[in-house]
Amino acid sequence: MNIDINEVEFVIFDTETTGLEPRAGDRIVEIAAIRFKGRQKIALFQSLVNPKRAISEAAFRVNNITPEMLENAPEMEEVIPKFLDFIQGSCLCSYNAGFDMGFLNNELKLLGKGELEGIVVADILKMAKRLLPGMQRYALWFVANRLGVRQQQEHRAFSDVEMTLDVFYRLKDILEAKGIIDFHNFSGLFAIDPLFLDSIHAQKINQIQKAIDLRAKLKIRYLSSAGAEVSEREVVPGQIKQENGRNLYLVGFCSLRNEERTFRIDGILHLEII
Repeated sequence: MNIDINEVEFVIFDTETTGLEPRAGDRIVEIAAIRFKGRQKIALFQSLVNPKRAISEAAFRVNNITPEMLENAPEMEEVIPKFLDFIQGSCLCSYNAGFDMGFLNNELKLLGKGELEGIVVADILKMAKRLLPGMQRYALWFVANRLGVRQQQEHRAFSDVEMTLDVFYRLKDILEAKGIIDFHNFSGLFAIDPLFLDSIHAQKINQIQKAIDLRAKLKIRYLSSAGAEVSEREVVPGQIKQENGRNLYLVGFCSLRNEERTFRIDGILHLEII
């Protein structure tokens, strides 16, 4: 069943930390989030966290969070259950999600819990790179400026969440202008969980392999990597290949270009055998 992305509840969150390496003992010192659906904000979450360790000088220069600010803040043991309740049933997003999820999963591990499961996690940085190809850099403030978001990045969790939300809205407008409104397509393009993506890709690969076995054509709707353009094509599939152990590709003869072309599997929005 197709679900419109405007019918999905999203949570955008951000963390501030004592440093850059959770494996080296760095901890979360602030976490904030906004839960929303469409353009309607549903709920807000914000908390400082006492990490029981010092903030590095480099981190302090970025977030300006002092030990005095954290002295009476709750510890993660108190904050995590509230945050998990807050995000339940949502699609969780952040800008450079791998960083924030690394710290969140580390905090769960320190509390004797497993890594976060059963929730789609999408990366808005991945979204920006896919929809705004060819930019010189993809720092949040740079992308925000490119999209006309004039808010100043303050490197505090809640203000960064607000900026990220504005960026998300504008990127979602680009998606909708391209006719990409299905949450399944959104997840396939921007989710970061390898197991989740493998499941989505496996469904496409099964269809492609079936077409190869039948020597049949495929009709595909495709989001290009280079120009972020959406097109419909008829393709005679030849093979499926993987490059550098990462991206999967369909190689086939494209009637639109009248030549053999290569298509990223994660860019195939829809396919059917004809």
